[in-house]
Amino acid sequence: MSIMYDAFKDRPRRIASYNIRKARGLDGRRDPGRIIDVLNGLDADVIVLQEADRRMGDRPAAVPKDMIARATDFDLVPLAGNTVSLGWHGNAVLMRRGVGVAHHTQITLPGAEPRGAVAVTLDDGLTVVGVHLGLLRNSRRKQLQAIAEHTPQPQNTVVIGDMNEWARTRGFEALNGAFALHSPGHSFHAARPIAALDRVALTHDLTLVDAGVDQGPLAKRASDHLPIWADVG
Repeated sequence: MSIMYDAFKDRPRRIASYNIRKARGLDGRRDPGRIIDVLNGLDADVIVLQEADRRMGDRPAAVPKDMIARATDFDLVPLAGNTVSLGWHGNAVLMRRGVGVAHHTQITLPGAEPRGAVAVTLDDGLTVVGVHLGLLRNSRRKQLQAIAEHTPQPQNTVVIGDMNEWARTRGFEALNGAFALHSPGHSFHAARPIAALDRVALTHDLTLVDAGVDQGPLAKRASDHLPIWADVG
């Protein structure tokens, strides 16, 4: 066990989530370098991305893999089903170098639109489930139920991502009992944040130490969502 990994265990883990909108900013430009700068500023141990791949064709990565390797301290968890995408249904996970991964998997989700989630378990047993739920509430409910059923006795688990729900509690019934739902703040729309679409849910054995939304000037231009983060102990 490395010194870096020991240090990670002895402090809250910062888990972040960011819908990068395929690296297309509010100015209409696709700028992967701008996304990289936002990611580097989050000071996170794990970052879950949504819309990390282009929609058409083979779904190539919106942020080149070699740019992530060269310009960040993160490794890409190999969740994609091909050689060109960053993730599964656009959901990707970046892990700070030195943080070990014990297991990772794809979770197929039901609903009117093609959707999927991803789950990564760290060497210390923490599981992070990255999600991008559908646009219809009925689909979102089914998708959260599928995630809950994927972890029937959840412990040491974080579910985080773009949950696409405007209501405060309605639509999250599948998480009741096993998870505590938290909203770090308004994350959408980046130009004028009025909705907490990006949220985090923790099993009751975990503690939310702190949480927030990156509202820096670069984050306000790089995508239509702002990144969220949660310090989990």
